[in-house]
Amino acid sequence: MSLSDSSWMWQRSGLSIGGTPYAHGVSVHAPSELLIDLNRQCTRYDATVGIDDLSAQLGVGGVRFSVYADGERLWRSKVVRAGDPPVPVSVDISGRSSISLVVEEHTPFGRAAVADWAESRISCS
Repeated sequence: MSLSDSSWMWQRSGLSIGGTPYAHGVSVHAPSELLIDLNRQCTRYDATVGIDDLSAQLGVGGVRFSVYADGERLWRSKVVRAGDPPVPVSVDISGRSSISLVVEEHTPFGRAAVADWAESRISCS
């Protein structure tokens, strides 16, 4: 991850989205962008996204998650709100040199929500 080109993040273990626990993940506030330079041939990015149950208890926030590769948006979620179930992400990143994980606020108080990228995996050869 390119920390100097990325937004604030909280690397965590034991997070929860929609009542579903996850072993690890990264939490952010909207708006945010996490830039990952791919240093070899990679084929797929997989994760589960949503509003962390920490925010769901407050009932605040709505965001959209997006995955970009080399500046092109490859995937975008519907608006995800506090209390919504987790959303699976699976994106083909073949032939790409970098990916960006982006969260945009979409409702009032979207900036207050803790947005999670849980169980992120990049498949590479």
